[in-house]
Amino acid sequence: MNGTYGRVGVLYGGRSAEREVSLMSGQGVCEALRSAGVDAHLFDTGRYTLVDLINAGFDRVFIALHGRYGEDGTLQGALELMGLPYTGSGTLASSLAMDKIMTKLVWLQQGLPTPEYAVLRPDTDLAAVAATLGLPLIIKPPHEGSTLGVTKVGALDELREAYKLAARYDDDVLAEQFITGRELTVAVLGSGKSTRALPVIEIVAPDGNYDYEHKYISNDTQYICPAKLDDALSASILEIAEQAYMALGCDGWGRADFMLDEAGKPWLLEINTSPGMTSHSLVPMAARADGMSYTELCLEILSTASCKVLAPSAA
Repeated sequence: MNGTYGRVGVLYGGRSAEREVSLMSGQGVCEALRSAGVDAHLFDTGRYTLVDLINAGFDRVFIALHGRYGEDGTLQGALELMGLPYTGSGTLASSLAMDKIMTKLVWLQQGLPTPEYAVLRPDTDLAAVAATLGLPLIIKPPHEGSTLGVTKVGALDELREAYKLAARYDDDVLAEQFITGRELTVAVLGSGKSTRALPVIEIVAPDGNYDYEHKYISNDTQYICPAKLDDALSASILEIAEQAYMALGCDGWGRADFMLDEAGKPWLLEINTSPGMTSHSLVPMAARADGMSYTELCLEILSTASCKVLAPSAA
């Protein structure tokens, strides 16, 4: 038994709309850690309480949760109060990254490239938004992932229904310029000066539709890693990914999603602070291209587990 990490809880499942993906991620992580001799145990935060988590006696936890109540800073705050070291970003970075609107505001302030957008509410003039941003548009709930509630709108008469779908998940809805081009993603590990981006992945989905089915279930989507880009462009995308990650204060690991337009300009879409770790997931794929096995990746992430808020020293 590998006693380096003590008793490890793999937090998975949860209560978000991405529960099913998290169940797959957590199972994979736990099996990998156990194969390396780690005393790892699954803990479903959707079934058990924080009291149960305290009583479980974990020395550190690996967060394999996606979406609300796991990736959005709420759980991270509870773990800080418990003094229980955890993987991934802290409370603020998790909360910022989970909110695609706030993420955009930070990136724009830092001069990073991200598509133009508008926030939609019940009283928003949708026709005016379409006229300003142009069509097609991407309509999405700003606090969900895995393409849940996302619609590509090509005509004005489709906009109202797309808004209603996204509004099932969030009060505010994000309308974003649609970027035509190649879909890319970059995994990032570390924090501060140790931050490093892994090789760029290009995602080639049937008809360009990288939806839930093509992400997690079917085998029709192609992944090219490293992506076929010239060296200068690849280096630029990796640098932007690292800057986007650090601008939000991310820690441990994450994944930045891009579109590369037809003129060869990369555009940041969002960043995930607890990305998928399923058999179809992208961070393990990038790690393999960088010479790192799935188990080695899990161990590296686990080794970074910490509390981000330092307790004051005794007077």
